[in-house]
Amino acid sequence: MFDIGWSELVLVGVVALIAIGPKELPGVLRMVGQWMGKARKMAAEFQGQFQEAMREAEMADLKKSFDEVKEAATGFTSNNPLTSLQKDVSDALRVDALDKPAEISSATSVEPPATPTTPAAPTPETFVEAEAHAAANEPLAITRDVEPAPVAQDTAPSEAIKDAKAS
Repeated sequence: MFDIGWSELVLVGVVALIAIGPKELPGVLRMVGQWMGKARKMAAEFQGQFQEAMREAEMADLKKSFDEVKEAATGFTSNNPLTSLQKDVSDALRVDALDKPAEISSATSVEPPATPTTPAAPTPETFVEAEAHAAANEPLAITRDVEPAPVAQDTAPSEAIKDAKAS
């Protein structure tokens, strides 16, 4: 910073020893060190404040440019027919409209959907008809009888069963 070399520092130290004296030199060096610490602290504080101001100025510039881009984008989309078409398509494809019942206008008369009913309880005639079919040995429905395939039983266990038991 000041471009001072070691030889110049030694010369300043010898002059200070002669001018101040060996008794006073440690106190003076301590005081000079404290002043240097204060100066460094003040320089670091100034540098931090300066960098903070630069960041704030940068943020203000970024916000200004962002606002300009946003205004340009809103101006562009307000006159765009594609935007209105896209809005219409997204409104038509909304899924939440399927959960709600359709609105019925008063000009058209539409019948409300039929409500499901529960089946009637069986009557005694139903049981009489079932008993008549059972007495005649007739099935109520036509079914196909399936015969089970004969299962061959081996007296000695096969290799697959031995492997399954081993594992």
